[in-house]
Amino acid sequence: MRGGLWQLGQSLTRRLGRPGGGRRCFAAEAEAAPELKRTVLYDFHVENGGKMVPFAGWSMPIQYKDSIMDSTLNCRANGSLFDVSHMCGLSLKGKDSVRFLEKLVIADVEGLRPGTGTLTVFTNERGGAIDDSVITKVTDDHIYLVVNAGCRDKDLAHIGEHMEAFRAKGGDVSWHIHDERSLLALQGPLSAPVLQFLTKDDLSKLYFGEFRTLDINGVHCFLTRTGYTGEDGFEISVPSEHAVELAKAILDRSEGKIRLTGLGARDSLRLEAGLCLYGSDMEQHVTPVEAGLSWAIGKRRRAEGGFLGAEVILRQLADGPTVRRVGLFSAGPPPRGHSQITTAAGEPIGEVTSGGFSPCLKKNIAMGYVKSGLHKPGTELKVVIRGKANDGVITKMPFVPTKYYKPT
Repeated sequence: MRGGLWQLGQSLTRRLGRPGGGRRCFAAEAEAAPELKRTVLYDFHVENGGKMVPFAGWSMPIQYKDSIMDSTLNCRANGSLFDVSHMCGLSLKGKDSVRFLEKLVIADVEGLRPGTGTLTVFTNERGGAIDDSVITKVTDDHIYLVVNAGCRDKDLAHIGEHMEAFRAKGGDVSWHIHDERSLLALQGPLSAPVLQFLTKDDLSKLYFGEFRTLDINGVHCFLTRTGYTGEDGFEISVPSEHAVELAKAILDRSEGKIRLTGLGARDSLRLEAGLCLYGSDMEQHVTPVEAGLSWAIGKRRRAEGGFLGAEVILRQLADGPTVRRVGLFSAGPPPRGHSQITTAAGEPIGEVTSGGFSPCLKKNIAMGYVKSGLHKPGTELKVVIRGKANDGVITKMPFVPTKYYKPT
């Protein structure tokens, strides 16, 4: 979603503060847009005070009864439960599924151990990002991945087109789109202790980026220790008929400390963690190198290439890109997408792609792209908002330290 969810959340907060604003106007919007899809938790969201808004073709909760600020802080202190069932999970199966996928993504999929995964990027022929995705090698002939809701149609068309050509040459790969499943994201320091109540498997042996199939609350689930907040947590793929029941069990077990949380806080959390939002911080004209994701390009892939746009990307790895994604602090109003970034002397050098006020740091944070050579931490700059230049400085990301659960 161009411009990010933070702006949408702030707009919602202002509207809720006006007489006659709030749920009524959003209910009217939902009624005026019957084409919006609903997750199986839609009624559960509404019953719990969810403020539903259109997002990527779905009616999704932007926030609940608490503010986006409070939701963000509670996730860091206790935990959050997000409905992310609008995202698209799919499985690739067949003895050539790894070889097929490596034609489309930058990751060293072959080098993953079964039961482990990584963030990767689907690229086009120019090296630009079609989408980012978390992929998991379940077994040597089964890959599970989740793609962004707003990119579903183009991603499936892209994968399907290449799969058809691959299979026409004798390749053994097929796919299944998991529309029969829902996806819950449980994030924050209480996520593991609470989830442990609901499964017999020892979660202390499951580390960041690892995947397991197991019973949770008596139902067979896919569990990945990952998330989009910078906190320890899990994404749980559950058969849709059991999704509401599982959500209730998690909330009940937390004794009110883990809260249902909407897309507004999800955006502020991922921004604090320095994570890209596709459509804002990454698009089809931006390469993984420019986006600061060179680490996701496996060593073997750097040597061999073999993925779409490899020539462009490998040349950027060797020579350096002309622009780079950076983090920054700024004074004045919170920066927004498309805010111009200039040197102290006023020379344009780039623009903000995501920005807002950090609930945890109590200061403005943003990420954006600037010319190479002006990207180093400590570089002073200006951020232009409504015609006024505000002081800023480039800083390292993440803005808030991550707490991923890894072996000591």
